[in-house]
Amino acid sequence: MEKITIGISTCLLGEKVRYDGGHKHDHYITDTLGRYFDWVPVCPEVGCGLPVPREAMRLVGNPEDPRLLTIRTRIDHTDRMKGWAQKKLDELAKEGLSGFIFKSRSPSSGMQGVKVYSESGMPGRRGAGIFAKAFMERFPLLPAEDDGRLNDPKLRENFIERVFVFKRWQEFLEKGGSLSDLVNFHTGHKLLVMAHSPQHVITLGRYVAGTGGYGGRLNDLYIETMMEALHLVATSRKNTNVLSHIMGYFKKQLTGDEKQELLEIIEHYYKGLIPLVVPVTILNHYVRKYNEPYLKRQHYLNPHPLELMLRNHV
Repeated sequence: MEKITIGISTCLLGEKVRYDGGHKHDHYITDTLGRYFDWVPVCPEVGCGLPVPREAMRLVGNPEDPRLLTIRTRIDHTDRMKGWAQKKLDELAKEGLSGFIFKSRSPSSGMQGVKVYSESGMPGRRGAGIFAKAFMERFPLLPAEDDGRLNDPKLRENFIERVFVFKRWQEFLEKGGSLSDLVNFHTGHKLLVMAHSPQHVITLGRYVAGTGGYGGRLNDLYIETMMEALHLVATSRKNTNVLSHIMGYFKKQLTGDEKQELLEIIEHYYKGLIPLVVPVTILNHYVRKYNEPYLKRQHYLNPHPLELMLRNHV
């Protein structure tokens, strides 16, 4: 399959660009995700002209708009970083990115939870790195996550799922983004969205019904609502609801024993005794066996490559 283009903090690929001349190579990112993603590396510090190694920096002042200062000499690199960031964002807009992985806690690239110090040197409220904040403001719908949060199985599955959805949305737009194609897109993602937010499914359904007079804003409203929904992490309760919904499609085909077995497996998943991959695998078996056309279109049953084993841990 064609690889998906993802932006990434350069140090996570093993490049020695950090202030101390080191790196933060993440083997899961390069060895596992690298089989499916093409990387566009970005190091804001090196990009804006700072050397390797260099004096360490930190955020100082107002958490909403902090300054970027070197720790010992207190040289202010804020304007330099912001000026470079705007030019870099213009370049990245042409790359066709489907997501971005940032380096956590970095004063330039941390998405959230980055320490912001007072003028007296005391750490106060937390904020976002200067480049990461500018990126998220420029591309608010683009799936983004930091390397630290990817260690959480649920957040990792959520991020990668969003990346694959966003890539399919980009392909939809490349085809022309017609209303008929939007209906097909919505149909294929309906159960996936339901696992995150049943309320958003209702809103999305109204959009594709074409009765709201949205005009040229329809596609924008649709993807804004969908990405908002998918950003909510799917819970065992909501997944159980979707699994039960899918089971209902086979009420005439399954024997009494098969129904009971499937109900027990879904219940075991709900109680945390087995991972999500188990009931999904069985349901996929029934989809193929009985050739259920609607369910064959559902990305919920195959949201990302099985080899990533993301649902083995949630």
